[in-house]
This record gives sequence, C-alpha cells and structure tokens, in this order.
Amino acid sequence: MSERADAVVIGAGVIGSSVALELARGGRKVIVVDKGPSAGAGSTSSSSAIIRFCYSTPDAVLTAWESAGAWADFAGYLGHTDPDGMGRFVRTGHLIFRIPGANTQRFETVWKELGIVHEDLDTQEISRRWPGFDVGAYFPPKRIDDPAFGDDATSTLSAIFESQSGFMDDPMLCAQNFAYAAKQHGAEYRFHQEVVSIDREGGRVCGVSLAGGERIMAPVVVNVGGPHASVLNRMADVVGGMRISHRPLRSEVFTVEAPKGMTLEDGFPTLADLDVGQYIKPHFGGTWDVGCTEPDCDELHWIDDPEQYDPYPTVEQFEVSTMRVARRVPEFGIPHRPSGLAALYDVTTDWVPLYDKSDLPGFFMACGTSGNQFKNAPLAGQFLKLIIDAEAAGIDHDEQPVQYVGPRTGRSINVGSFSRRRDPWATSNGVMG
Repeated sequence: MSERADAVVIGAGVIGSSVALELARGGRKVIVVDKGPSAGAGSTSSSSAIIRFCYSTPDAVLTAWESAGAWADFAGYLGHTDPDGMGRFVRTGHLIFRIPGANTQRFETVWKELGIVHEDLDTQEISRRWPGFDVGAYFPPKRIDDPAFGDDATSTLSAIFESQSGFMDDPMLCAQNFAYAAKQHGAEYRFHQEVVSIDREGGRVCGVSLAGGERIMAPVVVNVGGPHASVLNRMADVVGGMRISHRPLRSEVFTVEAPKGMTLEDGFPTLADLDVGQYIKPHFGGTWDVGCTEPDCDELHWIDDPEQYDPYPTVEQFEVSTMRVARRVPEFGIPHRPSGLAALYDVTTDWVPLYDKSDLPGFFMACGTSGNQFKNAPLAGQFLKLIIDAEAAGIDHDEQPVQYVGPRTGRSINVGSFSRRRDPWATSNGVMG
C-alpha cells in the first residue's frame, strides 16, 4: 500500500511540527510520521523550554531573538488558537553569572552589536536584588568528590541580566499547538508509525517505508527525529558527507522546592550559573527545575541505542546538582530524594544544530536540536522551508547559503552557519552557546 505527498516530516516534536506548519503554509501536502502517541510526546516533553539569547555567534543569537517574538505572541504567529489550550510565555528575565575567559564575553559582544538591552550587575547589586545568593566565585565547576569542592571562594561574582527572557509553560502543549496549526493548512499526522527505510530512486529520495508495510512517496523527506535522528541519517546513508556528527545524550533534570523568597511568584529569574555548573528555572507552585550546564568535570552519558536507556534520574547526579545549588543558595538545603526525569537529547559535535540539506537530493535535516533549541522552533521551520524552496528552484544551499531576514530586527541570518559541513570548532563552546 502506498500514498503520495509533497513532503514527509519524520518527527512530531516542536521542531518537526514547526517544519510541517511552514511547508503546509507554503502549499505542500505534508504527512508527519512519528513513533510516539502524539505531538511533542518525545524529547520535546522533557524540555525546560527556556527562551534565552546567550549564544556565541551573531546568527545563533539572532535566531533566538527573532524566535522570541513568535513565542511572545504565539497564537498570532501560528495564525490559529488551539481549542485545547495554548502554550503561554512566562517572562522572568535571565541572570548569567560571569566566568573567566571568553565564554560570557562572546555573547556580550554580540548583544552589544545587535542592541539587545541588558544590565551589567556588580556583586553588590546581585546581593541587593537576590540576597539569597552566595556571591562567591568558585570556578571551575567541580564534582562533589573533588577535594576542592568545599574550597573558599577565590573572588566575587559579577553578572549580566537580560529582562526579556523566560520560558514556555508547557512544551508538549506548544508542539501540539504547532501541530494544530499545521493541520489547519492540510498537514496530516500519523502516530505509532516507525520509519524503517528512506527510499530512493534515480539518485534522489522518493519517500519512506513504514514498519507496517506502507510506503509514503514524496520528493522531500525531512529528518526531525530528535534522539533517533542519527539512526535516520545512517539509514539514508548521508553521514559520510557531514563534518558534524550528532547522537543521543542522556541528561537529568530535577524538580526541587525553591527557597522562600526565590520563587517564580517572587520574581526569581532563570539562572545560568556557569560558575558552579548548574542552571535554574523557576516554575509554578514554588518549585525550581535544576539541570547541569554540562561542565568539563561532568561525564557526558552518550547513548548508542535511543530505545535502550534508563528514564529515571540517578541519586549520584541528584546529589551533585543539589549540592552545587546549595553552594550558591545556602538556604536551599539538600532534598532527601530525587524528583525529576532523565531524557535523551540529540546533540551535535559543537552543540549547534543542523538545519540543512544532505548529500542525498530531497533529504533534509533538522538535527542536533534537543536540549537548547526548543526556543528556536519558530525559525527552524522557516529555515527548512527556505532551504527546501531554494533547492526546488535549482539553488544549491551548499554553494549559495539561504539568508533569512528577521522581521523583528531586519537583519540577515546566514542559515549556512547551521550547515553539516561547518567547522565544528568555530561555532560554540557548550550547551549554553
């Protein structure tokens, strides 16, 4: 049994559904296939959904800044209001503690160039606004079994505060909102469907085959498979043409009780604490979501088979994360038992996503997006549509990279900066960009 479409999108997460929306808006017949039960039920549902702009290149910062305008008026951007509810942007501001070296200086320089308004806070101002912080500088981050973990501070902190950041309150609902809007333009969603073959004919992609024996014939296939994306790229035999690799990374995030006076309702911001290696997102009900910024001292847990991993958080990482947070916030204390989740993120060599074509004509990718690209979903869909449209018009994106002009700034974003052929050491220095 087979049917035809103009494009198949593999993956119904927030970025896959954004791609589907943009392709369907452009007049294509789109079919989205996903192994899961609903839009956003995979790695999207585990996202912290933080909307921030601290990346190390102008193109990456602009992508996040332009996307933020879409999140702030989400229903307006989609052009539809989902009757089942809409994801909501919660503005908190974003506090970033400075660390030695070029890490924070890189995006500060870009912010100044782009005119992104932010404040420079000294130690005294940090303490005045958030008296619960220990403002000592302990860099570099350490494991709790490191003899130096309890050493005294070497100096005091300064920080950057940007007021327009925040988070989306329900990441899975956001993906479903994208899917609802895509369906209004004719996109079809097929859940519980596993792709077992990327089909080709005459040297180009011609569709996909599913586990149930069905085939969907299409001249365009887009890999937005999240933690399964590297499997799909191997299936399509396009890995050889990529300078950037990507694979699933297991990451743990914990939900803890926030100290008194430091809750979302108290105006507590999202926090990037690269000094101790943790981030904090305030949430409703007096809680914090706490996760690592992947410091050098922490082992990265790469997964070979995305079907086989432990979805439960470990006591070891719970202790590391909470003791680091307690170092920064002495009144926090140490919770007695882990509460949170472990999820898989699709991560590239340099932590920068792949929004690109491939060496197989008609096969495109939005890969390496988990963990820090939820915020860029609105532009990710537009990027892929522009690349696909360019290729259909005979323009080689590898030779003439697509340029996207943002409506918020009027500035051009070089989509080629997300190429599979880029220099992996010239773009980023970690998950925080």
